[in-house]
Amino acid sequence: MTANFNYDVIIAGAGPAGASAAIHLASHGARVLLAEQKKFPRPKLCGEFISPECTAHFERLGVGRQMLASQPAELSETVFYSKNGASVSVPSDWFSTRGVALGLSRAEMDERLLRRAAELGADVREDTAVVSLLSHDHSVTGVTLKRDGSQQSFTAPITLDATGRARTLTRIFERERSSKTRLQQRRLVAFKAHLTKTRVAPGACEIYFYRGGYGGLSTIENGLSNLCFIVNARDVRTHDSDATRLMREIVSENRRAANTLRHAELASDWLAVSLESFGRHTPAPAIGLLAIGDAASFIDPFTGSGMLMALESGELAAAAIAPGLQRLESESARRSVSENYSRLYRARFNSRLRLCSMIRRAAFVPGFANLAIRFFGTSTLLRRRVAAATRSQTEFGVRRESR
Repeated sequence: MTANFNYDVIIAGAGPAGASAAIHLASHGARVLLAEQKKFPRPKLCGEFISPECTAHFERLGVGRQMLASQPAELSETVFYSKNGASVSVPSDWFSTRGVALGLSRAEMDERLLRRAAELGADVREDTAVVSLLSHDHSVTGVTLKRDGSQQSFTAPITLDATGRARTLTRIFERERSSKTRLQQRRLVAFKAHLTKTRVAPGACEIYFYRGGYGGLSTIENGLSNLCFIVNARDVRTHDSDATRLMREIVSENRRAANTLRHAELASDWLAVSLESFGRHTPAPAIGLLAIGDAASFIDPFTGSGMLMALESGELAAAAIAPGLQRLESESARRSVSENYSRLYRARFNSRLRLCSMIRRAAFVPGFANLAIRFFGTSTLLRRRVAAATRSQTEFGVRRESR
């Protein structure tokens, strides 16, 4: 363990990004504290679509068999439907020779990743919230945690913000650095629930575009379907924040969604969250503070690559930290880790984030979505190139991102 520190790395958030980083670091002998605000297993608002490339990550993380033991649904294609019913398909085997994506609840997936981290020696603390950072100037050296009403501080040369879209640690640091709080109006709201009696096509993840948003429906374990959709906050207010009404009256404006959801019944409570923005944030907000997963970038859900980016960024952070574990006492060494991670992050993710920002307009405007679906439906090669560009490795001569 690095001298003068309680841990080598502290990670806040035990979703796929945080757990991935914890597993990789612990396997390299790092002393890791993994703090999670919730008690696992727990439901999580998510499309619950695990792209085919994630299978290789699960195997490297040592949880491949555990994931398959959960009996996830196998998803062989993603089908995009315009409001009027036009469609275009993207086969799962375009992304990996493994052939299929998986439909698996976050409760199941995250639980297995968390237990693997603990098995490798990470100090896992659930029901534990970060309340403040230990910092000086632009350098973070630890956190103060709260559990059962009591607080305790821990130090580490590197801290990872894996708190998802909340970006809890980054926001704490920004708040401590400035008395001004920048508020953004949240114009979108996401909802998610598990359903029975849907008519989603077997083996398909279906994406529906409609006025002011889009949603996805696919099968997960135990024969359930997961519906996750985004709507305009104005529509939420006019529908009294009633997610079922929104599903029936907004999502079902899409002709295909109206058919697949006509007889759907709730098998879980609705989860909801306001969305501030898509796109990238700062991957290294401070010396010794790295952001991973959605805390670093929230990629558009229509790409189906959010889970993949979480696992990738956790592995990337570990790759930036692990080689210098014994040299992190100095601020210069920690600065080097932050700079290296930022460079690796930009090289891995910037091009796909730029592409998604260009496509985003079509995703939220039904007329544009209809034109895009018809356009991409005219060429398999074009569709395949664009799909591949949302990932880190591409085919057919499209540029590979540097690592």
